[in-house]
Amino acid sequence: MLTGGCLCGASRYLSPGPVLFAAICHCRDCQRASGSGGVPVMGVEKASFACSGPVRAWRSPGGSGRSAVRNFCGECGSLLFGTPESAPDLVTVYAGSLDEPARFEPSAALFVAQRPHWARLAARLAEHDGLPPDA
Repeated sequence: MLTGGCLCGASRYLSPGPVLFAAICHCRDCQRASGSGGVPVMGVEKASFACSGPVRAWRSPGGSGRSAVRNFCGECGSLLFGTPESAPDLVTVYAGSLDEPARFEPSAALFVAQRPHWARLAARLAEHDGLPPDA
């Protein structure tokens, strides 16, 4: 079971899984949304995901041409999860919002062509200039 929430505790989520993927995304959208060089994300099936509390959504153009939707706590603004319009059956959970962040075990780094030089990772991950070919 994956559980998590925001900084102030007003918004919570849970998913029994399974985890479909775990990666660090270095696209410019993720950099701007997080204020960092990349965002650790995990994918779960939307049908297995539930959230409670004040959640607000922000839409921005995604690489697919459809909206990338980022969901955050309506009280404290913590990033919680994404609901990309290009993958309507998927929820991307931001690993920093997990109750147990050690559950995040990335296997890939995405959009490394956009990664700042100072955001290189020590972990050996499969690296993709954009999305992996099978995505």
